[in-house]
This record gives sequence, structure tokens and C-alpha cells, in this order.
Amino acid sequence: MPPLTILFQDDFLVAIDKPPGMMVHPAGDSMEVEPSAMKVLRDQLGQRVFPVHRLDRPTSGVLLFALGKKSAAIAQQAFECREVAKTYLAVVCGNAPERWTCETPLATNPVDIPLPARTSFERLAIRENADSGLVLSLLKAMPTTGRFHQIRRHLLEAGYPIVGDFRYAGMEASFQLGEILGIGTRMLLHAKTLEFNHPHGGGPLKIESPVDYDFARLFPLIHMD
Repeated sequence: MPPLTILFQDDFLVAIDKPPGMMVHPAGDSMEVEPSAMKVLRDQLGQRVFPVHRLDRPTSGVLLFALGKKSAAIAQQAFECREVAKTYLAVVCGNAPERWTCETPLATNPVDIPLPARTSFERLAIRENADSGLVLSLLKAMPTTGRFHQIRRHLLEAGYPIVGDFRYAGMEASFQLGEILGIGTRMLLHAKTLEFNHPHGGGPLKIESPVDYDFARLFPLIHMD
């Protein structure tokens, strides 16, 4: 497989542009069969790497690793303490509001107590598909917490599940939209930026992923900061 695109690298951290559909780290029976970002990056760099955070398998974009356990622990603490600013791009069906914030608590499992969760959304653009009559909204999502499937679940609650989100938008609708839009089974959620203080005193750091191909194709000429 082609090498992963490296967005940032120094002696302590490395960030990649994770392709959609790739796992962050090996899991279960897939360990030896299916490539994960952690394994591919390890082989690409020729050294161990340590995941600092995670992205859902179908989500693309900025994914941060550390090159040592100490750096990983410091960087992970920054995520846990909400000292990392994250922005995502998402495409949903319908004319979404210009701005809103969802603060519905979320739990990983039904038996768990829901924990506070907060995501702010901003509509960047609207597009109508002339062939199908579909109305699409391009959103910027800014989570301040990191609960399980937080952006996906908060958009589902708002009535705007992400295009291609088979789990929350439904399989039949996702297959239909994938065919109409030419994205196949792709989920249109992309981790665009990470902003935080370097764990070893390097000052403010912003890591940004280029505009994803499918987003740029559906929303050409739109500035997606």
C-alpha cells in the first residue's frame, strides 16, 4: 500500500493524514490481516509509534502519534484536559442551521452513566444536487469533549446524520447516497485541524489536513478553514 501522508514530524510527535476506512491500531482478528495506521506508520518510519488519540475507522484526517511513551502520556493528558482544539468537516443532507451547539450527555454503552458532551456546529455552505434534488450542507464541527461517536451522535440528534454514516444514518439510505454522490461507502467526516501546545515546550502548534477530495468535489471553491 502507498505510504501514509505525514503532516508534521519532529523528535517527539508525528501526525498523519489518515485515510477513510483505516483503523488506528490493530484490533482482534484483524491484527495480521488488515493494515492499521499505527502498524503502517511504524513500518514506514522504522520505529515504534504510540497513538495519542483516536479517530473512528470511517473518519479521515489529522491523526497524532508520539514517538515515545513519555511524549504520548503528556499529549494524551492535553486531550483529557480539553487543551486541544479540534475542528472537523462533515457533509449532511438538508438545509442545516447556520450555527448551533449540542450539549446532550453521551455514554459509550447503554448501561453507562451519560457524561457531559459539547459540540458546536457552523454551516459553511449549501449545495443542491441538480440530478437528484438533494440538498447538502457542509458543516464545521468543533467538539470540546471527546465522547464515543460524539459528532456523529450529536448530528443524528439534530436530524442531520452524516452522509455515509451507515451506523446512524442507516444502511439503505447510505448505499443510495453513496451511489448518487459517487462516494461509495465513504462517510463524509474529516478531521481538519488539531491545535495544542507542544508537549515539550515547543509553543503553540497547529496541524492541518488538506481539503479532502470528496469534500472538495462536492463543494468546489469553498474555503474550508
